[in-house]
Amino acid sequence: MTQDVVTSYPPLTLDQKLAIFEGKRVLVTGGAGFVGSSLAKQLVALGAQVTVLDDLSTGRCELLPVGIKAFVQGSVTDFDTVSQCMAGASYVFHLAVRNIILSTSQPIADYQVNIGGTVNVLVAARSMAQPPRVVYTSSASIYGNPHSLPIREDDGINILSPYAASKLAGESYCSAFFEMCQIPVAVVRYSNIYGPHQSPANPYCGVIAKFFSACFEGRPMQIHGSGLQTRDYTYVDDAVNATLLAAVTPRAEGEVFNVGSGCETSVRELARQIAEAAGAPYNVQLVDRRDIDNVQRRVMSIEKARRVLRWVPNVTLDVGLGLTAQWLRASGGSAAT
Repeated sequence: MTQDVVTSYPPLTLDQKLAIFEGKRVLVTGGAGFVGSSLAKQLVALGAQVTVLDDLSTGRCELLPVGIKAFVQGSVTDFDTVSQCMAGASYVFHLAVRNIILSTSQPIADYQVNIGGTVNVLVAARSMAQPPRVVYTSSASIYGNPHSLPIREDDGINILSPYAASKLAGESYCSAFFEMCQIPVAVVRYSNIYGPHQSPANPYCGVIAKFFSACFEGRPMQIHGSGLQTRDYTYVDDAVNATLLAAVTPRAEGEVFNVGSGCETSVRELARQIAEAAGAPYNVQLVDRRDIDNVQRRVMSIEKARRVLRWVPNVTLDVGLGLTAQWLRASGGSAAT
């Protein structure tokens, strides 16, 4: 009697998993923005044929990577444009969004882009003979003030802003199209992404870019509120890798994943580390809290992404801030593009 021999194969590396993108047509909405352009650049490096759709409301052409197949200046609110850009695509990364600051002053535009644009992407995908794999980028803002930490994907939702409401609605449409239309969709919830190419010249950039700009210009870093509020800061390359893995991992279909560092950092501690990375004195100024500053603590559980996507962040906050400072110095500090 012969005995079956079970061969054990080593797990695939990240590069091996992402090699599937070579030669594939890919659409990136919002691909001229900070995260979208970083994702597009990585896809080009992987050999994908990348089309970028962006209305340039906050994105910039200079961020578009060399080697993309096409750039279309247009809005996800235009169904025909979305459908044409998606033709032949195997993967769609939907990052086009009205940011949180604009959403509070322009809730109708927030609704039209964040919800209407997402529905357009899903309907266009449904109309294709072979629907593409869609990855929808959501936000940790949907958790609001959590009841427990770290925040897990199945924890309660606490909507505190129009932006959070529209991102959650987008997630709900993704779930509905997955269940009813079998559109292969995965959702990633980003938490405070930062890194090179997030320009301080953009008035809607994150706190890290603003703090660096203040340090390089000799101004105090303005902290809204007490500075004791905490966030989970995620380096852009780590977020890009998680997003790509959500597209190629079969078990990710119909699932939602937190994308963060798993580390909780107060705004005051962040300012201290940024001053150190910038080689500047620790100089802060406390100013009034804004309407969007209504979350006291945030740190993400990334266990599900580790278990299903086999993803873990590789860049710690101190290393990521150092890389960001290095890029800002090379590109002119606050005048960075």
